[in-house]
Amino acid sequence: MRTYTVFMNITLSIDEQVVKRARQKLQAVGKSVNEEIREHLQHVAGDDDLEKDIEFLRSSAGLGNSGDWKWNREELYEDRLQWPRK
Repeated sequence: MRTYTVFMNITLSIDEQVVKRARQKLQAVGKSVNEEIREHLQHVAGDDDLEKDIEFLRSSAGLGNSGDWKWNREELYEDRLQWPRK
């Protein structure tokens, strides 16, 4: 059994300058206008888990506390050289 995806061509009426600016901005992130519209329609149709992902990030954000501690490469390697700790 094989499953085929059938793509539909859609004609849109969009101001030429809007498309031009959108194309320039999307090109900077490596996307086409077609990809952006397709992803937006998938989002509208509910074919992605964006809302679920955003909710997860909101619910889990800020749960850790580093106490303003920052990674330090030298300290990391010093600790690594001391393993296993006795």
